[in-house]
Amino acid sequence: MEGTRKVLGILGFLCLWITAQAQMKIPPETVQQWASVFSVQLRELTTKYSGSQLLQKKLKDVESIVKMVDLNGNDLVKDYSDEIERMLGSKMKSVKRLAESAEDADLYHEFNATLQFDYYNSMLINSVDEDGNSPDMGSEFPLEENEHFNNLPVNMLLSDIQVPTNVYNKDPNILNAIYNSEALNDVFISNFLKDPTLTWQFFGSSTGFFRIFPGIKWTPDSNGVAAFDCRNRNWYIQAATSPKDIIIMVDISGSMKGLKMTIAKHTINTILDTLGENDFVNVIAYTDYVRYVEPCFKGTLVQADLDNREHFKQLVDELHVKGEAKINKAMKESFKILNEARMKGQGSMCNQAIMLITDGAMEDFQAVFEEFNWPERRVRVFTYLIGREMTFAQNTKWIACNNKGYYTHISTLADVQENVMEYLHVLSRPMVINHDHDIIWTEAYMDSVLPNTMELFTTKAQSLLMMTSVAMPVFSKKKETLSHGILLGVVGTDIPLMEVMKLAPRYMLGPHGYAFLITNNGYILAHPDLRPLYKDGKKLKPKPNYNSVDMSEVEWEDTDETLRTAMVRGETGSMRLSVRASVDKAKRPLFLVNDYFYTNIDETPFSFSMVLTRGYGKLMYFGNVSVEEGLHDLTSPDLSIATEWTYCVTDIDPSHRKFSQLQAAIRYLLGLEPDLECDEVLLQHVLFDAVVTAPMEAYWNALMLNDKVEPGVETAFLGTRSGLMRVTRYAGVESRVAKRFLTAADKDNLFTMDHFPLWYRLAAENTPGSFYYYPVNDKGVKYVIAVTSAIVSSEGKTAMAGAIGIQMSLELLEKRLWAIAKQPSNTDCSTIEGVCPLSCESIDLNCFLVDNNGFVLLSKDRSEVGRFFGEVDGSTMASLIKMGMFKKVSLFDYQAMCRNSHHHGNSARPLLSPFYAVAALLKWIFTNALMFLLEFNFCGLWHSDYFVDAKAGYHTSHKTKKVDALQPCDTAYPGFMYDSSVREANSLIKCGRCQKMFVVQQIPDSNLVLVVAQADCDCSRQYGAIPLEPKEIKYIATVKCNRMKSQKVRRRPESCHSYHPKENAKECGGAASILPSLCVLSSSLLASTLLRHWT
Repeated sequence: MEGTRKVLGILGFLCLWITAQAQMKIPPETVQQWASVFSVQLRELTTKYSGSQLLQKKLKDVESIVKMVDLNGNDLVKDYSDEIERMLGSKMKSVKRLAESAEDADLYHEFNATLQFDYYNSMLINSVDEDGNSPDMGSEFPLEENEHFNNLPVNMLLSDIQVPTNVYNKDPNILNAIYNSEALNDVFISNFLKDPTLTWQFFGSSTGFFRIFPGIKWTPDSNGVAAFDCRNRNWYIQAATSPKDIIIMVDISGSMKGLKMTIAKHTINTILDTLGENDFVNVIAYTDYVRYVEPCFKGTLVQADLDNREHFKQLVDELHVKGEAKINKAMKESFKILNEARMKGQGSMCNQAIMLITDGAMEDFQAVFEEFNWPERRVRVFTYLIGREMTFAQNTKWIACNNKGYYTHISTLADVQENVMEYLHVLSRPMVINHDHDIIWTEAYMDSVLPNTMELFTTKAQSLLMMTSVAMPVFSKKKETLSHGILLGVVGTDIPLMEVMKLAPRYMLGPHGYAFLITNNGYILAHPDLRPLYKDGKKLKPKPNYNSVDMSEVEWEDTDETLRTAMVRGETGSMRLSVRASVDKAKRPLFLVNDYFYTNIDETPFSFSMVLTRGYGKLMYFGNVSVEEGLHDLTSPDLSIATEWTYCVTDIDPSHRKFSQLQAAIRYLLGLEPDLECDEVLLQHVLFDAVVTAPMEAYWNALMLNDKVEPGVETAFLGTRSGLMRVTRYAGVESRVAKRFLTAADKDNLFTMDHFPLWYRLAAENTPGSFYYYPVNDKGVKYVIAVTSAIVSSEGKTAMAGAIGIQMSLELLEKRLWAIAKQPSNTDCSTIEGVCPLSCESIDLNCFLVDNNGFVLLSKDRSEVGRFFGEVDGSTMASLIKMGMFKKVSLFDYQAMCRNSHHHGNSARPLLSPFYAVAALLKWIFTNALMFLLEFNFCGLWHSDYFVDAKAGYHTSHKTKKVDALQPCDTAYPGFMYDSSVREANSLIKCGRCQKMFVVQQIPDSNLVLVVAQADCDCSRQYGAIPLEPKEIKYIATVKCNRMKSQKVRRRPESCHSYHPKENAKECGGAASILPSLCVLSSSLLASTLLRHWT
């Protein structure tokens, strides 16, 4: 045995010795030579076909006539904010005119119960029945596509009416209100003539109809109904009421089972839908004890933003009935929360209300109200009686009437919407009586109601296709109803945020600069890094929290929230931050120093900020050329300008809308369109750039005519800060690999509203004159871009004039590199152990070109091109990181979406004994039979909708959720940057029974390194791949809870209307529709007692 061990030991030693002797040697000097030769060829190739040296020479020639300007951020932010104020101010004036007209029309109108009035119903217009006749309210309504309204067919002379399916479109109240609002037609048209930049103007009536201008054909939803109700929209709710603190109390005792609980949940969700980011809320479920739906929110109020509202809806959906109802404890808890919030200056500091949702209130509540709410009655109590039973209607109504609230009875799902809306009219009374026409501005939102809206998000910047609305309430001015505080509705108009942000021109902000807007709550209104949509399969969908993304989640380097706090408070100032930014779909980190300049927008809840990046971002050059000279070069066929920028305003005069920006600019400069409003500074910049870059067209054309262009060089291009681009295609579209590159669909590489081209931004951070190379994987089509910056110097200052480069195929670079990266066939291999001569094309070596962020630009395996090198060869990348050649940069995404698996435990009660099963069965038979007799025989006959399907009209959030649905989350992910001071590296990696040698050499005058590694030593077991995949940041329960309920600095709306001495609070809800007999009353009491006792 001992001898065998010795033999095995000797054999093992011999194996290791043989392996070591056979170890491949990759001479570093050989790889260095390859890198050096390839560098020369690469630079010659890119310099020749881009013409970068010619462009730099032309810029050198004009340095004597160039003026350098240091941008003054404080002056710019004031100028831009003033422009925004003027624009938004004109929208407010339009809305005020609408409100005045609507109120005057109502003042002089006498209600006519028999009014017959035919109006244009947007669902019925231009339709015919089976006999070819137009239905009532469905007359011919001319529609014509209009570019100003996203090419939708509209009627620019008339508005029309949308009525929700659940509202009777010939109800006398509806007809009278529609007749009144006809007066708005003339004001709509007049407003549009005064301000042609207006988009949709509208009036939402408290009766439920919606008048919109210009008129459109309304498209029903997939079920063929018009589910849209203007009274649910945020602009309506915010304009109709002041900010509010709401506690929703829901009875989950045994008597609430079945349809009652379904109705109660839908009622809660509908109430939640009436809240906005200026409101605060909590939800309490009660039986004989108080249960917070979200335990984390115990004893407090949380902001009713979209994220929190959706969170509550998910939790409410999981509620189950159990036990006996005791309202007193829950009522006391609710009053304590509201009183404490008021005492501490928390919440809205305005209206406060409790929403009681129950099927009956048997207790005596007077003592609770005397202790907490009387005599001031600061907290209104609204009661919602659920189900058919009317036994406790008087008790439930008494609670509301004695606390300035409102009582409603909800017996079916169809009743929920109208009954919930009543509380808004009650809260609006003080404002209406006082005739306070507060103008409100909504948070950013997506108008998914109008057709084709979601299609636009695939072609435009997501954050800029959202909008805000400005709205104003409309009151009845009739003296006889003054104390009733009658709200007629809300008027408003939409403002696309893209139009607002155009007032901060991109060319002034530079390649990394940008502008953004936030609300008084610190939420993003518009920001180039806001991503409101996510992909669910092939569909783009709004994120659950898309319009409640806090500024701190986008500007996350503002760690102590100094910038956020100053902006939320409406201050004016500036500050500097060192930030980790990222480009190229967040794969490439950049270290930038940003100067933030900020101020408030008067008469709005918004704050505006613009960002200038230190370096090229804060320095601009200006040069003068004659219009004649510039126009000649501006009409070159290879030249274009940024289509999304505003060189000239073409949206004011309808006759100008047919012009592209380039056409408009040329016609203005020629004097053909003197009425056009154009940016003179930008036009002068474009003319100068057109003249300076004009020789490039001749240079590129000469290469194609006089010199055979090397196959694989496909496109030459350049771009300047003025948004000017020149593009020459060396290869025809049939032979080009990169067919989408620099086409209208290639948004990443064009000048757009929210960013400069990717190649421009990468060139800006690279050494001038040195080319930056990076791979592109465009939906499986792979190619390479090489780009460099062009600079201009004057007065001792240097500014970036633009970027210039070429686009090449992979095949071209492969041929060049593989031809260089091989030892000659006559290499002396007599003293070399192992493979000789070496060649990157052999199976013995793996050779890669890797860029400065670690992405593979060339590999023998094309499937690896564009991937992160750490995923391809984890062992070599790990060694390079350890050596300091690549440094890790931690990046964060606070707008991510993660898979969130929900595993619901079985909520069924365990069968403790056969007796329990029998008892449960008897209970079920008895209680259901009793409830059937009570509800059907005595009450059901009075209600035609008793047999309504419980699923019809039920809120969509109650559909069965996907097990692994995507949910908002926070993620961290790595980025990598090459340390250019480390020019070369080589090492041996021990991988079990083999050792892997690699050599890395910098490619001079580039951002690339050449990696040559031994191919026959597999290290994947010892070294896993290094992925760039983001990982969800998991918070422990206490931290997560604190983050959820933390209330950041916010600025409350300036106005609050919660009380008026003339308010008539006696109108507090309808009486019971049925007066139950003594028999029914006794039976109901018995049933309720039994149900509560047995459950």
